[in-house]
Amino acid sequence: MEILSERLLLLRKERKLRQSDVAEGIGIALYTYQRYEYGEREPLASVVKAIADFYSVSADYLLGRKDER
Repeated sequence: MEILSERLLLLRKERKLRQSDVAEGIGIALYTYQRYEYGEREPLASVVKAIADFYSVSADYLLGRKDER
């Protein structure tokens, strides 16, 4: 899902975080997070929720269903 990976990168860069910061913050392995950001793998719903909570955005925003954060 290209939009998800684009938005993950955008949100992380806006906050000047490292991939390891995000992975640790949501409780997953760095390699797993990297695969989401590179568009190599799609996260489970529970991970989408954790990412949305971490960035204080909606899951719909992450998934490209809405442009409002």
